[in-house]
Amino acid sequence: MIAPSFAVATAVRAVDSHTYEANFDSQWCVGSVPHGGVVTSVFLRVAATHFRTTLAAQNQPHTISLHVEFLRRTQEGAATLAVRHVKLGRQTSTIHLSLLQEGREEVVGYLTHSNLDAEDGLSLTTRWALQPLPPPPPTNFAALLTRNDDPSWIEQTDKPFPKFRKVSHRVRTFLPREGHVMPGVIDQWLRLDSGEHFTNESIGFVSDNFPSVVDSLWPQQKEKAPPLWYPTVALNLDIKKTLPPGGVEWLFLRVRPKCINNGRMDLEVVVFDAAGEIVALSQHVVLIVGAERNMAARRSGQTKI
Repeated sequence: MIAPSFAVATAVRAVDSHTYEANFDSQWCVGSVPHGGVVTSVFLRVAATHFRTTLAAQNQPHTISLHVEFLRRTQEGAATLAVRHVKLGRQTSTIHLSLLQEGREEVVGYLTHSNLDAEDGLSLTTRWALQPLPPPPPTNFAALLTRNDDPSWIEQTDKPFPKFRKVSHRVRTFLPREGHVMPGVIDQWLRLDSGEHFTNESIGFVSDNFPSVVDSLWPQQKEKAPPLWYPTVALNLDIKKTLPPGGVEWLFLRVRPKCINNGRMDLEVVVFDAAGEIVALSQHVVLIVGAERNMAARRSGQTKI
């Protein structure tokens, strides 16, 4: 089955001034559940559309902050997203989104918009940097796709449980050739397999798409980690800059947990562009459960994770 493009998989349609429709495709799922990053990008697309139409007078086209709570499992197929205005201001405005499927409220979120092109204020150099440092960027991105002979980066071709993590086929992932700089730290260069470019609405997907941190920390003396599902409980985004109108082909991610305990973990994700500038910061609260939880029959009424 040919997978739809990212643009199609995250497309939204206005029903009225405060209601939108989306459709989640099985090829962009983990098991039976739409990938959380896809859902987050749908939220970003709804907000972008809403501020371009209903709230066009605000002149605030850019999401600068997002907080999403995944209340229940989503499923492939149609979804309705309802928008409520929380605060409309001169510099920033905040809306609330609620995603419903078959009458269930499954995901809710707050998104704050501003105009990044018109921002003006104090700027300081913080001297913050990634520690430990990642390998140097690829010397030639075009050659990376065809020859895979970069001295520092190599494509991940043995993606774990690819039939379960179907969404992993939608991207091309390049990891440090000599292995990760330390256990639990994931560095990667990411590109959509379709060749589409990443835009600001793609950042939700990007911030939630990376190899398993658990796999990288799994004790080497043990057998490989069993099939696991990592449902996101909450995801935050702090978007620092606008990507070019035509988007960018490549983005870099550093992913790192601070504590994994009793089946729950945090994740810190930093997204950079090819010039080394921070595009976005993201924080996740994630559960670690058996893959069977993903595929379990859904209860009628209030379906829970």
